Amino acid sequence: MVVSGNRFGLEAAQLSAVSTAEPNSSHSDLPFIPVEEENFCKLILYTEFPKSRVRVWDAIILVPNLLFLFFLLIRFNRARLKLRATSSPIFLAFYGLVVLNVVMSVVRCIVSMSVNAAAVVGGYVDTVLWVTVRFFLLSTEMSVLIFGLAFGHLDSRSSIRYVLLATSLISLAFSTSQGYLEVFAPDENFVIHSRDYTLFGHGGMLFWFVSSIVFTVIYISILILPWTKLRERLALPTKKSFYVYIVLLVLLNLCSSIGSGMLYYNMWQGLCVVDVTTCLYFTLYTPLVYHTFLSEFFGVSQPSIMFSYKAQVDDTMEEDTVSLPHQQSFSSLKTDSDYIYQSNSVYDSTQFEGVGAGAGVGFGGGGGIPVPINPLYSAAALQSPGADSITGYSLDSQTIDLPRHQ
Repeated sequence: MVVSGNRFGLEAAQLSAVSTAEPNSSHSDLPFIPVEEENFCKLILYTEFPKSRVRVWDAIILVPNLLFLFFLLIRFNRARLKLRATSSPIFLAFYGLVVLNVVMSVVRCIVSMSVNAAAVVGGYVDTVLWVTVRFFLLSTEMSVLIFGLAFGHLDSRSSIRYVLLATSLISLAFSTSQGYLEVFAPDENFVIHSRDYTLFGHGGMLFWFVSSIVFTVIYISILILPWTKLRERLALPTKKSFYVYIVLLVLLNLCSSIGSGMLYYNMWQGLCVVDVTTCLYFTLYTPLVYHTFLSEFFGVSQPSIMFSYKAQVDDTMEEDTVSLPHQQSFSSLKTDSDYIYQSNSVYDSTQFEGVGAGAGVGFGGGGGIPVPINPLYSAAALQSPGADSITGYSLDSQTIDLPRHQ
């Protein structure tokens, strides 16, 4: 019996002859079955808990996603009220992407735990689910970049829908290519010879290496934009947290490209790097998006004094302008979410505050020619539909008309 295998480019077993001994023979010549000495970083991908088909790798990815899903469920009512109190569609778009990503990740883990990955159908189901989750995460990545670099032109729901459609088509092409390679050209490094099935290999290490390099270059290019002449043409974000988000993705994709490159050249240590970057991406990317672009918006508490109009930087106010505190309407007595939240921390909480041409672009912003704030983030856009009028009164910027007594 001849058994041979390829363990990350190394010879797996030696040739051994098998002879069958008679029962009364003094020599017990049993068949020799070589044990595959897999590396820990490969074992963790398919090792199952005792007396179950649940893989440890799926559990590692499931637990953080499940905890984050519980967090979203606990805060769902508050998030719903905050989203209802603003007419800005970008917050809803971000929240929808976050919820969709975490739900798909949880579903993938649960289904993968339920099916037999060694079976043909189970292997295909597992691959399709991995590719699907990657599709939604990549769509979110590209949407965030477009929202950040061109948010000044996204002044309507239709514009945001076009962005989501465009990013979905690009992600679909990427995920389709990845899925095709997984099915028809699986990476030998992810083949389990002892169990006769193949693990998800990200489309092969060459595909993963090239794509990681491309994403690394894109994110590095965004980091250096504030120091190029393009800052005069683009309204770049000025919040530091946006650039921290970009730096984290640069490091993640750079490490992923190094690991996949090492594994492609038969260096088994690269698989450990790929495992770590994969785990971080599929468990922490969605919470990172939420923390960077939504946590400030959902964390703003109700101000102690009701909303009063405050002019923007480029607004002009006459000396006789009357500014009164906002009054509750009858429809806003039920919940504290039906107030108008007017503060920079609210409409600027997506980290996409832009600066105009000639401005000192940097992490903290700078001087220069001010750019009008996107209408999506103006005071009018944040006004609650149920608290936009005072019954019986007509309020103008300069005069107050009171009802006449008969």
